[in-house]
Amino acid sequence: MKTLIIVSHPYKQRSHVIKALEHTAEAQPNVVVRNLDDIYGDDVTAFDIVLEQSFYADAERVVFIFPIHWFNLTPMLKAYLNEVWTYGWAFGPEGNALKNKQLLVVASAGASEFTYSHAGLINSTFAEVMTPMKATALYCGMHYQSPLSFYGAAGAGPDKIAEYQDVLAQKLRA
Repeated sequence: MKTLIIVSHPYKQRSHVIKALEHTAEAQPNVVVRNLDDIYGDDVTAFDIVLEQSFYADAERVVFIFPIHWFNLTPMLKAYLNEVWTYGWAFGPEGNALKNKQLLVVASAGASEFTYSHAGLINSTFAEVMTPMKATALYCGMHYQSPLSFYGAAGAGPDKIAEYQDVLAQKLRA
């Protein structure tokens, strides 16, 4: 399956988990990886919209890899969606560029899995926190996949990071 992977992390120098997941993704067959922060720096207005949209033409699956940023997308990834997934291209009249593609959200969370539960501090599961992404995918006619979340990323050591990488590699090969 041809896969387009969009990576974003606002603090690349602290990005051990996301960086490792990106390397894992790059090693998979039929994958194109676009790291927004490497390409555009921190300029959320610099997107080459036509170029970015062109990467979707052959993709059957789109994967976003990012750290949860205050229970949301990173600022760069949110700006990317605002600018690249445009009316008339991604949705609206004749806007079917994303229709029938899969969308998979892969995110690291510094907090524990318990925090992302109904008994935890935020009284919400990770899937519930990602409801806006699910709604976005469905609005664009995409097939939303259950999100893949990696908890406790803030304190993850090499063994845990390797475990995260194995899980992602298996998911991308499926």
